[in-house]
Amino acid sequence: MCDEVIAPSKLATNSKKHFIYGDERIEFECVIRSNVTTQSKQRILIKVHPNGKVVVSVPEQIDEQSLMRAVNKRSRWIYQKLRDFRAQSQYATPREYVSGESHLYLGKQYMLKVIHAPDATQNVKLLRGKIEVSVRQYSPEKVKQLLDEWYKTRAKEVFAKRLDVVLEKALWVESRPAFRILTMQTQWGSCSPTGRLTLNPHLVKTPNACIDYVILHELCHLAEHNHSKRFYMLLGQVMPDWERVKIRLDGLAHRVLI
Repeated sequence: MCDEVIAPSKLATNSKKHFIYGDERIEFECVIRSNVTTQSKQRILIKVHPNGKVVVSVPEQIDEQSLMRAVNKRSRWIYQKLRDFRAQSQYATPREYVSGESHLYLGKQYMLKVIHAPDATQNVKLLRGKIEVSVRQYSPEKVKQLLDEWYKTRAKEVFAKRLDVVLEKALWVESRPAFRILTMQTQWGSCSPTGRLTLNPHLVKTPNACIDYVILHELCHLAEHNHSKRFYMLLGQVMPDWERVKIRLDGLAHRVLI
């Protein structure tokens, strides 16, 4: 996912809007933020997600003119991000969950092997470069269900280990934060005001560096609640190559999130 921060701030409710760039109509969702900090009350946050969804997060007191002025200012950036994600999605093929498919785990490709045995214990194993899924009665839906459960289990284990590694760098974090696993279509992670992390299990399909980047990004929000210059300075201090890692993660999105 990609984001950009702009500035200033009365839309009644969350709403759907659009702007024109060249000959293309680009729709976006305007989401009103409440309980923003003093530091972020004038900021407008624009996110372009890998699935093509554009979300503009604004403070409560913003007016229509200021909103559109901010969006039009970043129209070229939004268009380019959408174009990049569309180009990537052309190479994504729908999953059929049959033997021979390639599936990712921690950034590496593994061949899927489906074993159909009526008396088998239904499970998933990682063996010799293959992900083996045993089912009593074959169906793509059942294979997908077992794989999703396996990824979630692995995600809990891997994220716990990566969090411990990352916390050695995040010296501003006073205690080990709790985290939960939640499948999301447009976010890799989030951080609640109370400090609890939410991480997307699909993230376990990406390399450790990408996992560390997402965790660090969210931990930085414990110190800086918005994407300010200070936020990126902090992120850069603990992960100097975060931009390169983010580009890599964005490039995997069309393969990981399907």
